[in-house]
Amino acid sequence: VRLVESGGGLVQPGGSLRLSCAASGFTFSIYDMRWFRQAPGKEREFLAHVTGNGDSTNYAGSVRGRFTISRDNAKNTVYLQMNSLKSEDTAVYYCNVDVLENDVWGQGTQVTVSS
Repeated sequence: VRLVESGGGLVQPGGSLRLSCAASGFTFSIYDMRWFRQAPGKEREFLAHVTGNGDSTNYAGSVRGRFTISRDNAKNTVYLQMNSLKSEDTAVYYCNVDVLENDVWGQGTQVTVSS
């Protein structure tokens, strides 16, 4: 089971980024996927969740209305569209899946929001 995040970078406040997480080694379409982030000196924070078929999502209050989680099961990829970015969104962003009670994480992608 492997998750590989990409799409991070430096963006100005108010800008947008789209993160991707490419999955392999499991039947992607039957597993819920999640995005988390971890800022320096802080605990890892849940951001968003999407069901296997993509018909249901939920979000942390800190990102609801600004971030959108989606997935393309044909590409085994989950996305996080991030709009109206703020400096406090600066963190390493991770995707996550629980496969047969194994909690799997990617290596993370750095997002820095700064002018």
